Amino acid sequence: MADIDEIIKILKKEVQNYQVPVVDLIKIQTDDPFKVLVATILSARTKDQTTVEACKRLFKLVNKPEDINKLTVTQVEKLIYPVGFFRNKAKHLKQLPIVLKEEFNNTVPDNIDDLLKLPGVGRKTANLVVAVGFQKPAMCVDVHVHRISNRLGYIKTKTPFESEMALRKKMPIKYWEKYNSMIVAFGQHLCTPISPHCSICPIKKYCKRIGVTTSR
Repeated sequence: MADIDEIIKILKKEVQNYQVPVVDLIKIQTDDPFKVLVATILSARTKDQTTVEACKRLFKLVNKPEDINKLTVTQVEKLIYPVGFFRNKAKHLKQLPIVLKEEFNNTVPDNIDDLLKLPGVGRKTANLVVAVGFQKPAMCVDVHVHRISNRLGYIKTKTPFESEMALRKKMPIKYWEKYNSMIVAFGQHLCTPISPHCSICPIKKYCKRIGVTTSR
């Protein structure tokens, strides 16, 4: 069985040298849950650098939810292009200040159930906003977390949702807040989807390498 305490201890040290994921970067730069929410929505199916540039353009004009009301959908599309599904995301962003005002008094909620009521927000986004935006325990599972948690042999699941539920049951809550950010950085740099760098991996002795057919 994967020793999660040792794995996390080692990875915390390892990822200090890596570039932080985009949502964490926005948190560091702004310390604003609203901007963390927007960055998280934009980051879905999009490379980090593309998201960073889109956020820079958008945040020159948008500092609070009401600012989005001053822009048309077409203007938002142009600002966030070429993030993945930019047209759908532009529509969601245009709806965001309306829902925040009507439901939450212009304040970004800090819990999963309320965040799921916002346009363009699914479980992954909601969990990430709680963990990064509000620094509260939340189990955000994206493709990296799903893949690597199974690759390690820590859980055995078929979908990200199953992984979220399994990790919630199994992982000590003290690790939840930072787990996604740490695993995403590790997955982008070392534990890649295809041909991971197993020869220099700092946690290889704890890893069952499930599903790994080729490595470097």
